[in-house]
Amino acid sequence: MKSIQSRLFLMLLIFIILPYFLTVFFIYGYTKKLVEQHELEVSRNQMEKASNELEQYFEDLVGLPYVTYRNPDLFRIFEDGFQDSIYFNPITVKNSIETFYLMRNEIRQIRFYIDKSKESFTVYNAMVSTRKYQPDLVKESSIKKLYHSHSKYLIEPPHPIENYNDAAIVPQSDNTVVLTIHHKVMDVLSNKFLGIITLDIDLKTYARLCNSLVQNDKESVLLVNSENQVMYASDRHLIGKPVPTNLLTSIQQSGVKTGKEIILSRTLSGPLRQWKLVKITPEQVIFHDVRQTAYTNILVGIGVGFLGLLMIGIISYMITRPIKLLSRKVQSIEAGNMDVPFNDNGQDEIGHLEKHIKEMMNRINLHIAREYKLEIENRNNQLRALKSQVNPHFLFNALQTIGAVALRFNSPNVYGLVTSLSKMMRYSIRANQWVLVREEVDYIKTYLSLQVERFGNEWTYTIHLDETILDLTIPSMTLQPLVENFFKHCYEEGFYDAQLNIYGEIQGELLCLVVENNGSSITFEELQILRKNIYTKPNEGSYSAEHIGLKNIHDRLVLNYGIKAGLEIDTNQGQGFIVRLMIPVESKFASQKLEIM
Repeated sequence: MKSIQSRLFLMLLIFIILPYFLTVFFIYGYTKKLVEQHELEVSRNQMEKASNELEQYFEDLVGLPYVTYRNPDLFRIFEDGFQDSIYFNPITVKNSIETFYLMRNEIRQIRFYIDKSKESFTVYNAMVSTRKYQPDLVKESSIKKLYHSHSKYLIEPPHPIENYNDAAIVPQSDNTVVLTIHHKVMDVLSNKFLGIITLDIDLKTYARLCNSLVQNDKESVLLVNSENQVMYASDRHLIGKPVPTNLLTSIQQSGVKTGKEIILSRTLSGPLRQWKLVKITPEQVIFHDVRQTAYTNILVGIGVGFLGLLMIGIISYMITRPIKLLSRKVQSIEAGNMDVPFNDNGQDEIGHLEKHIKEMMNRINLHIAREYKLEIENRNNQLRALKSQVNPHFLFNALQTIGAVALRFNSPNVYGLVTSLSKMMRYSIRANQWVLVREEVDYIKTYLSLQVERFGNEWTYTIHLDETILDLTIPSMTLQPLVENFFKHCYEEGFYDAQLNIYGEIQGELLCLVVENNGSSITFEELQILRKNIYTKPNEGSYSAEHIGLKNIHDRLVLNYGIKAGLEIDTNQGQGFIVRLMIPVESKFASQKLEIM
């Protein structure tokens, strides 16, 4: 039972503290949603701008080799080779190549492959290498892929710069990571393949465009090609590698929130068709200020709540102290103290209650005294009635005398039956006592011996109980009514071949005693009605008196052991009748066994 003081605290929590914190959480959630929408809108605008700049930048890079078509001297090399062109001027060609190299600062290296002569040469730091015969160049994976495609160019993922012709102009110490663009040179009129121009581009320029999306060091950005390879990433360890599996699904959508991160992705077009620009922003970056405000409000709320609890505690103590004193007096009465002093001088509601409780106790004490005298008189009347009854010991002595006469006239069977009946009468007097399971079984065997004499040996029975169970204690006359039911509802109804079985086992903390037969049974509907009658409380409902013995056994077990104990019945799938007695092992066996011993 909760005290009034605890109820006051609970009311404060429900009507003051809880609404305050709910308001804080609501405001926090609403503000968080607005901030998220604002940041997402800003990020989308930034990504749109960065995407346009990236598309334009790569449009320029991809279109750079088209200058070759506007330079007759350079284009004739692809058409005729170095030796066959009658217009070949080495100085003019060298100047054209150097000019082509110097057109963009981010160009680190250019390779020219002439398909007619199967030769290639490179340009590095505005210096032209010697030509090298490379007939298998078109068999390289990237060149082969471009050669057999309808596309004019192919962009490879970033990789360390490569010395294509093993030229001396490329130092071994140069490990710059570059992006490679292969451009296919074709004869416009005949659509004949003339060669390949390969550009190695430094990442700095387009990395700067990507990094424009990053506002602080906790955010990150990725540029992913159509084959899910990282073309650029804030984390340089990811550049040139496949997209991590945990991000691959998320970047397919725009504005995806996964865990504690917000992932925005945008699909590019133009020369970067099907590429994706991805921005990853930790949630804590966006909502840092919002959380700080919420934490401040929560701390203020905790302080206000603490002061409120302190105030209500003082007030509730002053109000509830008289109620607690009155409650202790009532508890003392419950414990049996009927002379508790009450203060009937109070002028408030508590004083009014104490005055009326005092008057009520005086009336109760008078009533108890009167009832006590009536009870004593009733006991005396019962004693006198008992004295008028036949002394049971006289019956025992009389049965023993009859047994002696039977022996004298050489009738041992009669003597055995009389002795069995005597034992049963002596045992039945202990109907409200605790006995060993062994004693209950002996009584049942005695009872069954009389039934064997009565009905003959046409029916059979078995009793299987180990020594551990036989030494436990149970209320007397617990199993006997079930055995008696066997003859009443089974054997006497014509099931002469039925067998009676009694066995038991300890299942965890419960002793399970079973009495079953394979003769008469009942329908499922009758079983449900019987269960309802047995489990109905003694003072509730109405039930049939036909199976009152089963109900009495169940009620006795519950009364002695509690709700864990009881009686269970079943029909063994319509092939007989089973009664199980469930008795807690540790509840009363130990104490009752000591009393019996």
